[in-house]
Amino acid sequence: MGTTPQFYIFHGDDLIRRGEALARMRRSMGEDGDLNRSEFDGAATPVPEVLAAAKSLPFLADKRLVIVRGLIRHITRKGAGQAGKLAADRLIEELPGLPAYARLVLVEDDTLPAGNRVLKAARTLPNGYIGEFKKPPNLTRWIMQRAADEYDAEITSRAANAIADVVNGDLLRADNELFKLATYVNGEAPISEQDVAALTPYVPEANVFEMVDALANGDGKRALELIQQSLHDNPRDPGFGLFGLIVRQFRLLLMTRDHLDQGGAAQAQAIAEAVGAHRYTAGKLAAQARRFQAEQLDAILKRLQRYDQDIKTGRIQPRLALDLLVTSLARE
Repeated sequence: MGTTPQFYIFHGDDLIRRGEALARMRRSMGEDGDLNRSEFDGAATPVPEVLAAAKSLPFLADKRLVIVRGLIRHITRKGAGQAGKLAADRLIEELPGLPAYARLVLVEDDTLPAGNRVLKAARTLPNGYIGEFKKPPNLTRWIMQRAADEYDAEITSRAANAIADVVNGDLLRADNELFKLATYVNGEAPISEQDVAALTPYVPEANVFEMVDALANGDGKRALELIQQSLHDNPRDPGFGLFGLIVRQFRLLLMTRDHLDQGGAAQAQAIAEAVGAHRYTAGKLAAQARRFQAEQLDAILKRLQRYDQDIKTGRIQPRLALDLLVTSLARE
């Protein structure tokens, strides 16, 4: 770019990098930036009002920053009708003539389609900048790199996998967990899987794996202890969430057992693709599935379905269903 742009389009679902780019824009305004910065909700602010703010002379400064969220999506959405078309036309018409001091930033939470008419027009203009912020394809690798770059922390691959499994693609939540964990270890050791289990909502799922191991060993006492611990750690869950996790676990185990019995590969990636689980979870499923016969897992799932029906009709509470499951399996 030869000259500083007057307008920017930031779009894409990597809200971390997008947020950091916006933070740099705000910092560039200096100590008195608040006097020359406006932020709008694009779904509630007409295009003329946005343009008027961008064209307003800055107060004792050399630039004015205007940040608008969701405007492009709003005016080009299906159902926007003639009003949306006129708004998009007005925006496209005015972008090339923004004054040199203008810094108009149009922010979209997801990736705009290549055919979006405002985006297409903006690409042809010399006074604009388009930044596309896509989520990283490999979240585990992103977590490990983020730990090093942002928090000067080391994290094991198993710990990074565990975080990725918990956050389910939510970068902001992954970053929050990293901050918490980096502060916890304070540079004294790499962040471990045990640290993740101690500080994140990973605990209930980790307990489910251990509980199923206990059941496979006939150790009903240990399984009940783990149920109690999970409910204690999540006081707002009377058992519905934990029951759902256990149902999910046995469903995944049955699918994994079927996959292995049909000659499928035991590697984590192969299992992940076969059963639709995260690679970290899949890595543990193979070993656990081998401890049960397919007929056993099928019978357990049928029993869980009966309990689920009883819970939904109010015959029993989820905690009682869990206790019945453990005591019945521990006797077998």
